[in-house]
Amino acid sequence: MARSIEQIQNEIISAKESNSDLAELTSTSKTAVWRLITFVIAFSIYALEKLFDIHKAETDDKIALLKPHTARWYRQKALAFQYGYPLVTDSDVYDNTNVSEEQLTLSKIVKYSAVTESKEGVVIVKIATENGGILSPISDVQKESFKAYIAEIKDAGVNINTINFLPDKLYLNMKVYYDPLVLDARGNSIISGGKPVEEAIKQYLKELPFNGELVLAHLVDRLQEVEGVLIPQIDSAESSWINDENNSTTYAAPEAIDVKKIPVSGYFEVVNFDLIKYVVYDRYQ
Repeated sequence: MARSIEQIQNEIISAKESNSDLAELTSTSKTAVWRLITFVIAFSIYALEKLFDIHKAETDDKIALLKPHTARWYRQKALAFQYGYPLVTDSDVYDNTNVSEEQLTLSKIVKYSAVTESKEGVVIVKIATENGGILSPISDVQKESFKAYIAEIKDAGVNINTINFLPDKLYLNMKVYYDPLVLDARGNSIISGGKPVEEAIKQYLKELPFNGELVLAHLVDRLQEVEGVLIPQIDSAESSWINDENNSTTYAAPEAIDVKKIPVSGYFEVVNFDLIKYVVYDRYQ
């Protein structure tokens, strides 16, 4: 790990002070020529050590990704998929010699991926793209191309199930005890307008990693940070998801979320905020 410029410079000055030939360099001014020289040298060494750190991190990452048969390897390959481009014959890589950066970016339609393994040994590859900053599935045509790509690169004998669903629907039934000096009865901020509780919920879900676990207690913690919210209470939470790969638009009946939930699709979407009830907090009751 790279040392700081100050650490390096102090070591140079310490070495100078132990050298009798440099005993006449006694100025304590920060602009003394000899001190400026030590700074320039220290900065150069610092820059070199940072480059070493970057090189080591890149090398470690490449070594890790070279290990086949792991969930991480499949995830990296899912993200490397290029829609409309052929693989190099008998390989799992693309030849991008004549592909521009813009073309490369546009072809990589899978922006999010998570890979797990079912109890039956099936490798589950969850994917999603992004449209206007919102997570969404890739099109059916694109999915067929992606499945052909995975079938080409996967290990022999491995069964792959690709999950490319619309987001899991999240239903929140809540009471929000609020400060009437800050929020109104509809949850609007009196000063700035908008609905800070709803925005906080959306932001919490947005910050969850793809295929990340929704923890109701953590959501409550986030809502307690909202100005004007005194007691956020989740009375119940439910989620619904698509459980039929052949019918990518039909949702199953909602099921209760007890403490936590990993979305089947990899991500959540709040259906609406109609079940949030705002209650004035009475400090004197």
